Amino acid sequence: MPRSQTSAGLVIAVIAAATFGSSGALVKPLLEAGWSPAAAVTVRALVGGIVLSPVAIVMLRGRWSALWRSRGRVLAMALIGVAGTQLLYFAAIQRIPVGTGVLIEYMAPLLLVAFAWARTRRMPKAVVLIGSVVALVGLVMVVSPGGSASFDALGLGFALAAMVGCAVYYLVAAQPSDGLPPVALAAAGLVIGGVALGAVGLTGLVPFTATFGEVALFGGTAPWWIPLAIVGVVSTAIAYATSITASEMLGSRLASFVGLLEVVAATFYAWLLLGEQLTIPQLLGGVLILVGIGFVRSEKTEPPLDAPIEPASTKRGTPQNDQVRLLE
Repeated sequence: MPRSQTSAGLVIAVIAAATFGSSGALVKPLLEAGWSPAAAVTVRALVGGIVLSPVAIVMLRGRWSALWRSRGRVLAMALIGVAGTQLLYFAAIQRIPVGTGVLIEYMAPLLLVAFAWARTRRMPKAVVLIGSVVALVGLVMVVSPGGSASFDALGLGFALAAMVGCAVYYLVAAQPSDGLPPVALAAAGLVIGGVALGAVGLTGLVPFTATFGEVALFGGTAPWWIPLAIVGVVSTAIAYATSITASEMLGSRLASFVGLLEVVAATFYAWLLLGEQLTIPQLLGGVLILVGIGFVRSEKTEPPLDAPIEPASTKRGTPQNDQVRLLE
């Protein structure tokens, strides 16, 4: 892809990571006030989808056929990228430490590297493998997963499923648009995903509670709807729209590695807004993630994960020579 497009995509991806990362610091006061994670995420998704809907309608300009043609992509984004991944992650951290759950979920970029390797049967270049290892080390240093908790197979299973959901999110986001603007995909995915989350919550499969009083926010108190409004607009509407845009520009693999900066941003916001400790190893981990992204970025021949695999008989040579090679 053109260098200018890659540079613009990287800038948009960093904005997406910075806005996504703010959600934890904004939602935590709601959780401490009595909101369940499922209820907070449901309202977050619906607010984000509603905020984006007018923009999506303008961007579509009456081309509703584009939305219908992409219905499979929209449903995958809604049910897997938004609802499924969130529910699986929260189910995981109810049984295993939060740091461990975050670490496993954000190993999604490594899963994408492995998927491309298996699908194309071509080993990734050394810079990609080095970048993957460096970024993983940095991620471990940032999230500092707890190691004293007892082994919980079901919790780890939920976390692994959330990792797969996160990888699917980037694959879906990076698909060719086919005339569907990224904002429209984000809006439709958030609204449908929010409705799905709410339906699951109302069935009682996951705790679904909310309170409507004052919450502690930024050293004072504020009505409950203020953090939800901020997280809905900034951490959801802007975050998903920019993330999908960046994924279309960069491809799923590079976009997912830049997405690791969300963990760094979340740690920074927790220090800035909630007064949580920010350690030297976490800072060094953030630097390593950046270094890992740099390595992956330097690999300029990433094959699209959805590209058809060319049969050996059509790659080169005459048909006769190809038949000889096949017989050999």
